[in-house]
Amino acid sequence: MDLYHYYEADLGPFRNLSGLNRSEARLIMEELRKDSVLFASRRPDGYMDIRRELEAKARAMFIQKGGMPVLSYPHYMTVGECAWIKEWYRDGREIRIPLGEFAGSSISFTYGDLFPTMRYKDGKPYRENVYTKREIEELIARHGLPQQWNPDGQGGPERYIEVQVWDDAVLRRYMPLES
Repeated sequence: MDLYHYYEADLGPFRNLSGLNRSEARLIMEELRKDSVLFASRRPDGYMDIRRELEAKARAMFIQKGGMPVLSYPHYMTVGECAWIKEWYRDGREIRIPLGEFAGSSISFTYGDLFPTMRYKDGKPYRENVYTKREIEELIARHGLPQQWNPDGQGGPERYIEVQVWDDAVLRRYMPLES
């Protein structure tokens, strides 16, 4: 099983708004809103506050399950390919990393994007939870990959399994060299 990270070609991979202070993140969000082609331009006011709250909740839940996050906020990937996410960018690119390269103590999962997983109230059994590597494999065996059974979003908000990467040691090996 491979993990995928999608990004804007001219910005590079593993750029993270959560790593910025509030004013820096606000400025970037304002710039993103000016480009209606980008998926990120549709994010509402208050997005970063909600995101930081959900990231802290996911981190705490992961620690309770034995996770050992190094980072205060995660980098994001998906389990398996998800062409829909690549469409979020003007010139979308992807990085593919085998799941086996990551220690289980450094990655958590949500069945769907962190936002709807933690906030959507529809009674599905995988809502409001963060999963370990072993748990997500069991969930995939039971429910499949959302991008296969719900590629157009008609079956609900889950369109991929999100991976929260809490240690960037593996990611650094996949970063392009700066010239």
